[in-house]
Amino acid sequence: MRAGPVLAVDVGGTKLAAAVVEPDGTIAVRGAVPTPAGPDPAPVTAALHRVVRQVIAGRDTADLIGLGVGSAGPLDPANGTISPVNITAWRDFGILDSLRPLLPDRPAVLAGDGHCMALGEHWRGGYPGRALLGMVVSTGVGGGLVIDGRVYPGGSGNAGHIGHIVVDVAGPSCPCGGRGCVEAIASGPAMVRWATGQGWSSGERPGDARTLAEDARAGVPIAVAAFERAATALAAAVVSATALIDLDDVVIGGGVAAAGDVLFAPLRRAVAELTGLEFVRRVRIHTSSLGNDAGLLGAAALALDAAARQ
Repeated sequence: MRAGPVLAVDVGGTKLAAAVVEPDGTIAVRGAVPTPAGPDPAPVTAALHRVVRQVIAGRDTADLIGLGVGSAGPLDPANGTISPVNITAWRDFGILDSLRPLLPDRPAVLAGDGHCMALGEHWRGGYPGRALLGMVVSTGVGGGLVIDGRVYPGGSGNAGHIGHIVVDVAGPSCPCGGRGCVEAIASGPAMVRWATGQGWSSGERPGDARTLAEDARAGVPIAVAAFERAATALAAAVVSATALIDLDDVVIGGGVAAAGDVLFAPLRRAVAELTGLEFVRRVRIHTSSLGNDAGLLGAAALALDAAARQ
């Protein structure tokens, strides 16, 4: 198939993003809207279509050679459906069928948002190691694996769900239905919930993870403790995944990761404290070099590959 740009979409519990991406990874145009809350699927679907139409407005869509979608999971790539834990309005939502009319007769591919984040960092972020784990720490905790330059989806397409590794068997319940998952401890809402239960208050400011991070940087004890608790959960997951897969690199992005050293300093300490085996100690932990663009670039890479193989 001829070369050309692709449409990339990134679906998360906080925002819905879209972009037109050139074959060299250049983002020609991008847009994002907040993900509507609530149980009604119509507003979420309308927001998705709005942001996609925004980025393709004024261009000949015949130039777009494919569609790539990265979404929070669980998902079913074979059927093109998603049931994101943190978007309760969408259950078995046919996202590819919803978007295909915009790009008829072009290949369309669906993968987990963590997979797309990991692939984006591998392709354009400067982390070309043999085994890479990408982690998205935000409204939820997502993840994905790139092994020998290719996404490893697993049998169902949901491999790499690092946010649902159990790190505390007596821990809090998780939105996935489990208990003691990384997401139940280290996601933004989970951190705020725990801190509030310990007496933290945001005052007149928004009661979210960004405000909690501001207080942690200011040395507020409960806020510092919330980040240390989350970092320990993330570290346990990283150490376990590295022991299982022999990871070279772990790249962490998402809104909570934007807190910087208040998260990463205790995370690196906890990894060192929890690690015994030498091959696990060699894992390198990085902040995302691509920020919010990582998932879009990974989705684009998958679309470009699908178009090349058609």
